[in-house]
Amino acid sequence: MKRPFVTLEQLNDIIKVYPTPFHIYDEKGIRENARKLKAAFAWNKGFKEYFAVKATPNPYILNILKDEGCGVDCSSLTELMLANALDYKGEDIMFSSNVTPAEEFVKARELNAVINLDDFTHIDFLEKEAGLPKTISCRYNPGGVFTTSNGIMDNPGDAKYGFTKEQLIEGFRILKQKGVENFGIHAFLASNTISNEYYPTLAGILFELAVELHNKTGADIKFINLSGGIGIPYRPEEKPNDIMVIGEGVRKAFEEILVPAGMGEVAIYTELGRYMLGPYGHLVARAVHEKHIYKEYIGLDASAVNLMRPAMYGAYHHITVMGKEDAPCNFKYDVTGALCENNDKFAIDRMLPKIDIGDLIIIHDTGAHGFSMGYNYNGKLRSAELLLKEDGSVRLIRRAETPKDYFATFDFSDYHEKL
Repeated sequence: MKRPFVTLEQLNDIIKVYPTPFHIYDEKGIRENARKLKAAFAWNKGFKEYFAVKATPNPYILNILKDEGCGVDCSSLTELMLANALDYKGEDIMFSSNVTPAEEFVKARELNAVINLDDFTHIDFLEKEAGLPKTISCRYNPGGVFTTSNGIMDNPGDAKYGFTKEQLIEGFRILKQKGVENFGIHAFLASNTISNEYYPTLAGILFELAVELHNKTGADIKFINLSGGIGIPYRPEEKPNDIMVIGEGVRKAFEEILVPAGMGEVAIYTELGRYMLGPYGHLVARAVHEKHIYKEYIGLDASAVNLMRPAMYGAYHHITVMGKEDAPCNFKYDVTGALCENNDKFAIDRMLPKIDIGDLIIIHDTGAHGFSMGYNYNGKLRSAELLLKEDGSVRLIRRAETPKDYFATFDFSDYHEKL
């Protein structure tokens, strides 16, 4: 059974200052998890986690991870600007984008970020627009279907990302001829895997590729980036990944493949977002409406604006009715928001305790790809973000939007003064 990291008593104090809905993050959990990841890969002296900024683009969260030795994985101009504002520089920034405009490459070069190219044509484009750095990485897409002993994990052949192997070999040759000295390999083949096998299997593929690339091109491969893909157990019956087992599995592949090839100094990088932050965020909302027609509905003061994943993917997020954690789940509800869209539902036919108007509701595992995927459809405003600090205090780390924010982009117009 999933338990919230915040109590009803704490929430009752919080809502006196910060009205629902809001996202709240657990600093203690974030720090402990970052340390576990570091311990799992301590065998690799060059290991570094580059947190995927897109998952939770909040400077207060990024500073916590910076304290824990993490770099940042950026994929846009604004994410690079955020990294720069937090004094991330050079090799602490991994820039992995696709369909990349020139200004983003220029900014990445200005910050001396490690650039991870997504496409063969970007070699010439980067050289023309921003110049080639001495260190560069390329993203690999093996095509086909990616499988482990657990079955099909994902379908890279349908993914828009990365070089084919042939393009990668040719690309490394070209980059080497153009003066690039240090190389990296990157790949992302599956998302949100609940399997200790994913990373070791991916690592084996990339380690063998690294040996082949080195032998065929003479490229000096300095790092291999396993990217993201380690998932979290959104459902209470799911077994969480064991990061120590995963790290040991990658180590075995490293020892079996890279060390005999004389490549035992290669650094291992990761770019985890969901694993790093997902379980350490809650969306807190209040039940404000009930409806009895063909089904039983509970309406919240939050909506898909605050958490898009259930509407977009049909994703499961566990729900706790605060104060009723141990009550029997003998009522079936659709839990909804107020958008004029029928997919604005956090849960469908979910068995929960009886929900009364005014009850505080926690939606679990929103620490990554929660607030960050928010939007303003129906003129809805995005919520505040709060941090539950290690000492139990609460800090505002992003204020809630106001109508003034919503209308701010009309500031050039005569209408602006009337809004």
